[in-house]
Amino acid sequence: MDVVVRFNDRINAQDVEGLALLMSGDHVFVDSAGSRIEGRQACIEAWRGFFAAFPDYRNVFTSMRAAGDLVTVEGRSVCTQPALAGPALWTARASGRQLAEWRVHEDSPANRLRLGLPSRRA
Repeated sequence: MDVVVRFNDRINAQDVEGLALLMSGDHVFVDSAGSRIEGRQACIEAWRGFFAAFPDYRNVFTSMRAAGDLVTVEGRSVCTQPALAGPALWTARASGRQLAEWRVHEDSPANRLRLGLPSRRA
């Protein structure tokens, strides 16, 4: 789980170089709409553009759990862009000391069920 925390710390610091060090060469990013970006270099460029567009974006984790190489995270995103702010779920797949996948999920009842998470409290 340490690599997931470090990866998120680099997101919150908008540190593209730090993120690159934590991505496997075949790293995949999947957004909440299911769009995929494949490969470390493509993900680096995507993060660079994202940070330029949303300089105040950050993630706040409230809980994490690991099952094998998959880490599931609950929390929220903070951003002045309303579409990017609010409850969120993430999964990360570790590959040694790096991440092979970072996936953002909408915090919905269906995703909570699929990820084995309890229903969200009102």
